[in-house]
Formats: sequence, C-alpha cells, structure tokens
Amino acid sequence: MLADPRAYTDEARLHEVLTGLRAERPITRVDVPGYHPFWAVTRHADISAISRANTVFTNWPRPVLLTAQAEEMQIGAGVRTLIHMDDPQHRVVRAIATDWFRPAALKAVQDRIDELAAQHVEQMFAAGGSCDFVQAIAKNFPLYVIMSLLGVPEADFPFMLKLTQELIGSNDEELQRKPLTDDDTMSALLEMFEYFRALTAARREHPTGDLASAIANARIDGEPLSDIDTMSYYVIIATAGHDTTSATIAGGLQALIDFPEQRERLCADLDLMPKATEEMIRWVTPVKAFMRTAAEDTTVGGVPIAAGESVLLSYVSANRDEAVFEHPFRFDVGRNPNRQLAFGHGVHFCLGAPLARMEVGSFFRLLLPRLTSLDYDGTPQLIATTFVGGLKHLPIRYRMS
Repeated sequence: MLADPRAYTDEARLHEVLTGLRAERPITRVDVPGYHPFWAVTRHADISAISRANTVFTNWPRPVLLTAQAEEMQIGAGVRTLIHMDDPQHRVVRAIATDWFRPAALKAVQDRIDELAAQHVEQMFAAGGSCDFVQAIAKNFPLYVIMSLLGVPEADFPFMLKLTQELIGSNDEELQRKPLTDDDTMSALLEMFEYFRALTAARREHPTGDLASAIANARIDGEPLSDIDTMSYYVIIATAGHDTTSATIAGGLQALIDFPEQRERLCADLDLMPKATEEMIRWVTPVKAFMRTAAEDTTVGGVPIAAGESVLLSYVSANRDEAVFEHPFRFDVGRNPNRQLAFGHGVHFCLGAPLARMEVGSFFRLLLPRLTSLDYDGTPQLIATTFVGGLKHLPIRYRMS
C-alpha cells in the first residue's frame, strides 16, 4: 500500500492500515513489482532514531520512494539535491542558503509575505463566495513567496507553477505531464534545469542580492558549484518551498471546515496561531515519506536491517502515533506539546521550516477574522503521490466581511 500513489487519495483507509501496522508490524518489509524492496517504518520513535543516526542510515542513493526505473534515471542524470546528500557534503552545501531561512533574516521579508497573503485573501473576497481553494489560492500564494525570494521574474511564475505541479504530480493522472511518457518526470525536471541554467548565467554576470544570486555565486573550497549541483539546489528550493506549504494551507483550511469548534476557538484567540500552524502541519504532513539506506548491518525496533537495505520513514504514520499524540485523530489548534515530524528530524530537518510557518500563520491571521461562514461546495480530492502532496481540489463556499 505504501508504494501505491493512489493509497494516499483515501486517507481513511490509509490511516486504518497504518494504525494496524504501528500496533502489530511497525517494521514491515515491502516487496512489490516495479520497486526495489524496502522496510516500512511506522512508529514515531523508530523514525526519530533513524533520522538521528545519519551515519548509519544515509540519504544516498535512495532519498525518496521511486520506481526502480525512475531511480536509475535520476542517478544517471546526476541529480543531487540536498535530500540526496550526506555529511560532510550536505552540511557544506546546506550552509549556502542557511542564513536566508533563519528566523531573524526572514523578519526582513515578513512585510512582503503579509502583502502577498493580503492579496490572496482579497482574491477570495473578489471570487464572490465560492472557489476551488487549492487552484485559486493555496497553490499560488506560496509560489509567489518562494519565487520572490529566489528572484524569479513574476512573468515566469505560471511557467514555474506548471513545472512544479508536473514534478510533484507525476503519479497523478490529472496533474502529470501530457502526453504521458516513461520519462515525464525527468522531462519536467530537465526543463526546470534549463530555466535555472539561464538564471544562473544571468546572476553570475549581474548579481542582484536575491537567493538565486547566492546560489549562483556560491563557492566551496574556492570553487563554484558544478552545473548539476547548482541546478539541483534551485529545484529543491523551488519545489519544497512551494508544494509543501501549499498543501499545508489547503489541508489546514479543510481541517477548519471539519472541526468548526476549532475554527471558532482560533478566531476568538489568534494568539493560538503558532500552535495552530504546527497542528496544520502535523495534520496534513505534506511530505509523506523519505527513504534512508543502511550503511552497515543494524537493527530497528528489534528487526535486523542489513547493510544496503532501505527503510521508508512514514511521516504520515508517525504524526498519528498514539504513543506520542493524545487523541491523534483530533485536530486541536492548541495542541501542546506537538512533536510532529512533518519537517523531518535531525541533520536533515527542513531548511525552509521557518518560512513555511510564517506563510501559514500570515495567511490565516488575515483570513480568519474576515470569514463569517465556511463550508464545502463539492468533494475534496487528494493528489496521488508517495512523496509530497495533499489536496488538489477543495471546492468551498463562504461569506467574508
């Protein structure tokens, strides 16, 4: 089931299976056609322990769950984003953008984030009381933020949205690139590479003080990044900085529909927003899983894992673990503590987590005081994925002041 993208479109069934695995087979071997075998890890404690043991369990060569064919194509193409790297290389390359995502540095862009959030709240108001929230709002606001940070011209935002949707939605019949070919994901990736290759050349000739300039002109041991490492850096910032936040905002709004008493509670006390943001992130868990590969013979939860074998870290399962979260299937805007693992754990903790939190908080702080009613206007639909995703359609009707 965890290797089937369609499984993530039926959350009730998915969580039913994961709850059973946590109770009875928390470390489960998965061997299905088309994929290299792996061990599915479903408990919060085991996933946290693996994430901390970053020399025993490495990101390379299998950081995400892909078909065997897709894995071979990515390795052949030389793709090396931050999620593919291990220390010491990971630490050095990550440092290129670290300062851009520190909370103190992000305060400088808070006004821009608030401005963009306000624009999208106004777009909801202008829509006249109904819209597909994902398509109209949730996928656009985070895109504008991350592309503004990178320094991508606004005229190119629609093109970048198309490519990020094709990359993340490569397993979804509606979102995947058309016409569908065996290398549709690689085609979108290579097209994004070509775009950023031109951007790199421009920023090396004329640096502009944006994040794209920092990446294009970065040096390690006195040498510039290779072309493939530079392009890979852009891709992880552009995609991770957009789709995860988009999914959280959309899924967060859906949770506020499903739990109206929590919406009323949050509206009455917006000081709960930091806790509500963490709960939205836990609830949605936009990154469904990462993979790690054992560098040596070891054990997880008493189960032997041989060197060279891979494990799937199911964050979706960990964030509903009854051993960690009281009433894990209840959405609680005041949940405290909230040890959610949606941003990962250990040295690979999400670089953009502070930015994502700012975006979610800014948007809902501006939206909620203006909402006087909120409900469904159709059936929500989830993306078929085994990696990053959430809602692809959320038809809503609402009244705003």
